[in-house]
Amino acid sequence: MKAIPLTIAALSIVSYTASSAEDITHIKLATTTSTYHSGLLDYLLPEFEKDSGIKVDVLAAGTGKSLRMGENGDVDLVMTHAPKAEANFVEKGYGVLPRKLMYNDFVIVGPESDPAKVESQKAVADVFKAIATNNVTFVSRGDDSGTHKKEMGIWAQTKMEPNFGGYRSVGQGMGPTLNMASEMQGYTMTDRGTWLAYQNKLDLKILFQGDKNLFNPYQVILVNPERYPSINYQAAKVFSDWLVNPKGQKLINDFKLHGKQLFVASAE
Repeated sequence: MKAIPLTIAALSIVSYTASSAEDITHIKLATTTSTYHSGLLDYLLPEFEKDSGIKVDVLAAGTGKSLRMGENGDVDLVMTHAPKAEANFVEKGYGVLPRKLMYNDFVIVGPESDPAKVESQKAVADVFKAIATNNVTFVSRGDDSGTHKKEMGIWAQTKMEPNFGGYRSVGQGMGPTLNMASEMQGYTMTDRGTWLAYQNKLDLKILFQGDKNLFNPYQVILVNPERYPSINYQAAKVFSDWLVNPKGQKLINDFKLHGKQLFVASAE
């Protein structure tokens, strides 16, 4: 792993030792690939590090993997976007102090030709039905991320199994999944932030958006220090506090790409 203040760790890392409680200037954050690929963390962390003197090492993974790192005590806090999985993480005693942080939404993107007529559908469940019925290419992250969990929830609403010939489960983050969908001229579901970061490189367009089921909330949750006393809880809480306080929330709202706001701050 590259030794720089903001360290983005690949999922090939086999193990990761939690911060020493005495190391008050260094914390480990497991987070979604969307906060990394969108550029949000590269924007936020230098400001936090300047304000606090605390360095943040980032492990960019899907939500499922990020929460498992928290369950294992391998990180000090998580930033994720899968409400049911997050509630389970806290209820089982792995996480404490869950805080609403921000939100954006998911969109369905695909080729301009739109062979499944996605653009004319009224609900996201109908979009998925049309894709499956027409047996066109749909590229799924297939990685237990928050995006993948949301996708599987929509398939459950359709009462259809995603086992049609055009379905491709690739086990990749959002950026690579978008690239594959573009190459295959298929459909995929993406968070809006990553889409805005990648759209100029892709031969795809937004074909469906705005359904309430595509709401995408993010939380920041501390790992429970009673379960893992060696984690750097105090420094992690400083970061959590900073994110939900006025400066952090303003920076989240101010973060734009191609003139468009990627996330809406939502701390209470």
